[in-house]
Amino acid sequence: MRQLLLVFAHPRLEASRVNRRLLDAARSVDNVTIVDLYERYPAFDIDVEHEQRELSKHDVMVWHHPFYWYSAPPLFKQWIDLVLTFGWAYGPGGTAVAGKSVHHAVTTGGGAEAYSHDGRNRYTIQEFLRPYEQTARLCGMSYHEPFAVHGTHRLTTTDIEAEALRYRRFLEDCLHEH
Repeated sequence: MRQLLLVFAHPRLEASRVNRRLLDAARSVDNVTIVDLYERYPAFDIDVEHEQRELSKHDVMVWHHPFYWYSAPPLFKQWIDLVLTFGWAYGPGGTAVAGKSVHHAVTTGGGAEAYSHDGRNRYTIQEFLRPYEQTARLCGMSYHEPFAVHGTHRLTTTDIEAEALRYRRFLEDCLHEH
């Protein structure tokens, strides 16, 4: 059975109704290992070798975070910068993650309509995530269409439960893809 590494980054998880519930849903999926970067590295002192060993054990990755200023929280960016190193993840001899699959899961405060060419943000989520897609491709990984939960500030408890179920199914699908 395939193994999925969920790399999660939220600097204020205690204040997030949606991401807390999504993480709970992820915990109920077999063969998913969750790395909560802000819990594991509160001082931003990432153990690169440990993270690389962990990543090597998994076939699929999900990069999960809230959408902060059209990007990711800083600890997630630092994780990418330090863990996906030259000579290990890319470049001469850098094939440690080649062939793995990467999926992105993001939450946004703005509604889906805001993330369109005609919307307030002028670009789609996929366009904002291009640097991460290119990072995955540079490392020989396949990058897939992102999972997004929009309008988190306006979601009801019922809406959040529906999104948690949708996320659980998304993770199960990630594990079964070929």
